Amino acid sequence: MTDKLLPTPRRMLSLDALRGMDMLCIMGLEDVIRELAHWCPTAFLEKLAEQFEHVPWAGLHAYDLIFPLFMFLSGVSIPLSMDSRLDRGDSRWDMWRKILTRCALLILLGMVYNGVFSDKPVGPRFASVLGQIGIAWAIAASLQLVVRDTRKRVAILVGWLAATAVLQLLVPVPGHGAGVLTETGAINTWFDRLFLPGRLHGGSFDPEGIPSAIFAAAITMAGSLVGTFMKRPDAYSWKTVGTLAATGAAAVLLGWACWAAGYPPIKSLWTASFNLLAIGIATLLFALFFGIIDVARCQSWSFALRVIGMNSLTIYLGSKLVSFPDMSAFLFGRVVGPAGDAAPLLLLCGVLVLEWLVLYFFYRQRWFLRV
Repeated sequence: MTDKLLPTPRRMLSLDALRGMDMLCIMGLEDVIRELAHWCPTAFLEKLAEQFEHVPWAGLHAYDLIFPLFMFLSGVSIPLSMDSRLDRGDSRWDMWRKILTRCALLILLGMVYNGVFSDKPVGPRFASVLGQIGIAWAIAASLQLVVRDTRKRVAILVGWLAATAVLQLLVPVPGHGAGVLTETGAINTWFDRLFLPGRLHGGSFDPEGIPSAIFAAAITMAGSLVGTFMKRPDAYSWKTVGTLAATGAAAVLLGWACWAAGYPPIKSLWTASFNLLAIGIATLLFALFFGIIDVARCQSWSFALRVIGMNSLTIYLGSKLVSFPDMSAFLFGRVVGPAGDAAPLLLLCGVLVLEWLVLYFFYRQRWFLRV
């Protein structure tokens, strides 16, 4: 495999690579790590496997950042694509129509992913991961389209986070009061029980419900600000990496301070403290990948990740429609059988290999599923 088929050098390869790393966890890397810890139960592997489990409610594990990181990266892409269209003279009304269309399609695909149109005996769930991405992206893209002054958009982001905190901490919820950040007492959960149709993913709450999607838009908005910063002529420099790292560290410290003050990070509620931590960590990861891949130009190692990142929606939907574990068992089951206790681990690795080969085939054919 070579990089001959890669896009033009001006494409930000680190963006595809980091998105690919994020999607790799969804594709099955987390299962491989858990099974590896089960097969070889060392203290390090057990701690690592613990990081690939969601926290029960309040707190933060690495696994809780996979979805926010994708939202952040979708925001980074907004100015890189939208501003060039504005520069070409595209109509703002046409772009606004495309924003709404993309949002609607993602909501619809999320419903399809949840099986809303299937004959499952359980009630339909309308809220979804893709739906939340669509809503948050539409908010951030609309802001990018309407508010061209970067400082104003920074102020709006700060206000968005502050408003989230005010609503969650100071607005009383009927029957519970203010600042009750529980599965039944938070303003997110109360609103969804009252207004969100269909089944709620958490029973009494939905982590991708209406308020959550709106609150989480802060992460995509932050990504769009980073994308705007990356459009500077001198962006491909170590100075940019340092600025991104400092900004990310500041957001992490601010999120940690909110946590220490009694406002914990809760992914299911998308609290402002969680959003700050997610924004900070995502920015730090982006700075790391950007520095290594686009500034130092150490790129060959990231090819496998870029293949995934350039077709992230394909594998997200494909893993739901195609049983890759069954394919792995069918193709490799007899081969890995003699491995004994290691056989389940090898079959999970086979799942990743098969998924990547499908994406590589799509990559070679230039088939990219985008909405």
